[in-house]
Amino acid sequence: MKAGYQPITFQQYCQGDKPQCKWVILRHDVDLKAMNSLHTAQLEKSLGICASYYFRVVPQSNQPEIIRQIAEMGHEIGYHYEDLSMANGSVNIAIVHFAEHLAYFRRFYPVSTICMHGAPTSKYDGRDLWKSYDYHQYDIIGEPYFDIDFNHVLYLTDTGRQWDGYKVSVRDKVAQQDEWCRRGLVFHKTDDLINGFSSVLQNVECMMITTHPQRWTDHKIEWLKEFLAQNLKNIVKRILIYGKTHLR
Repeated sequence: MKAGYQPITFQQYCQGDKPQCKWVILRHDVDLKAMNSLHTAQLEKSLGICASYYFRVVPQSNQPEIIRQIAEMGHEIGYHYEDLSMANGSVNIAIVHFAEHLAYFRRFYPVSTICMHGAPTSKYDGRDLWKSYDYHQYDIIGEPYFDIDFNHVLYLTDTGRQWDGYKVSVRDKVAQQDEWCRRGLVFHKTDDLINGFSSVLQNVECMMITTHPQRWTDHKIEWLKEFLAQNLKNIVKRILIYGKTHLR
């Protein structure tokens, strides 16, 4: 906010409710440790910020009381879908599951946007479901990977537990990131990103920042566990990416 950006939700973006000044979509993917997301939501509320929280249907994310509390704070709730992986690639089964899960999350909030869960260990890309079906028919107005023009919106994400983690990301990335890297708009550490707001990011008018709150904690042991687990995951991701590009 000190850098001049107005925080907005993805729902606001899709509805065309964007401020005239610089703006940033704040998106949080609740993959695991839902309590961390509650703490993040409380901090944002104390700062007068509304953000978008995308919940998976799995128990590690789907904690009804936490979802309810975050919605009551005024944050947007969305569905972090992975139905194609859950249905082992069957689009007909996946769309039934999608509709059921969407209806479930609408018990807490009038969900109007969705976002795919990357599911790096799955061979199925959740977005492929929309090659056979149309999410707009379910009163969904936006999916970030389809409905944001990343030629004009900078995308920053902590995937891989690093701000330049797109290099080890299987799916949470966009085609423009290599170009942003050449322009010096990709960062590694959080301090690099913070410093960037007073330098190279000054001329960036709009962006989306995605975080995974499971990674953010002041608890030293939990921080270390996440650090070690994510480093192991990144090794697996590199192997998967190498296999896809060299073993065809």
